[in-house]
Amino acid sequence: MNASTDSKDSIYQHMQQIRRLQWLARRAVRDLLGGAYHSVFKGTGLTFEEVRPYSPGDDVRCIDWNVTARLNEPYSKRFIEERERTVLLLLDASASLAFGTGPFSKRQAAAELAALLTFAALANNDRVGLLLFSDQLELALPPAKGQRHALRVVREILWYPPRHRGTNLSRALDQLPRLVRRRAVVFLLSDFLDSGYEQALCRAAARHDLVAVHLSDPRECELPPVGLVQWRDAESDTPLLIDTSAPAVRQAYRQHARERIQRLHQILGAAGVDLIETQTDGNHVHSLLRFFQTRLARAKRS
Repeated sequence: MNASTDSKDSIYQHMQQIRRLQWLARRAVRDLLGGAYHSVFKGTGLTFEEVRPYSPGDDVRCIDWNVTARLNEPYSKRFIEERERTVLLLLDASASLAFGTGPFSKRQAAAELAALLTFAALANNDRVGLLLFSDQLELALPPAKGQRHALRVVREILWYPPRHRGTNLSRALDQLPRLVRRRAVVFLLSDFLDSGYEQALCRAAARHDLVAVHLSDPRECELPPVGLVQWRDAESDTPLLIDTSAPAVRQAYRQHARERIQRLHQILGAAGVDLIETQTDGNHVHSLLRFFQTRLARAKRS
């Protein structure tokens, strides 16, 4: 088989994967996510539509006193919600996202979630943008509409080759003002293997509707007892030999993972950032649906 044939096979496989994600996302949006997305993420504001005679039950704060005085009977202003929003996907493309022991790597899980969010936004006439980052800015796609743009977003998430291996969440969050000037819905998809990003997170959350999506793999929380294992840190390339047959080693590993997740929850809670938890062996549609349902329930209570 020559290089040309290999290239054609690769392109075909890429197209098949994008079509699978497109089909999955469209079906999920149609059957499950579309209405929930529409209800959870409100429009950017209100636009004046008309003045009409006041009816019992109208908000008295909307009475147009100038028209009321001129016509000698009460009139109220009617507003409609501006539904168009900007959705920005802020996606970690560092080397650790290539890890996965389930059906997906963390990056593939991120691509599936991103496809679901992108097509939900498309169905609601919203604009979608993408920022891929490692410890540097890797790729920025300004927010836009349309199916071609949505497919490009998914394609870049799946196959863009990052130039750097590390993670810098602060640098990525501080790029937001360059991409979106108005308030946006921002999904930060990462495994959050970084530190020192708390202030940048708070700044972004104060300006935008920021939602964190924590991508993880079951083996990051629990080691199987399979004896000596040679590990290599995906981002620093540091080798490490671990004896997984030792109960103390597995317990320490489990405890470290638990503390890392607890710390993440504390950081996000302090910043007022919602969290979606999803794993490489999980159902990403259900992860999103649970988030929408939780957020809707909270809005009804407030």
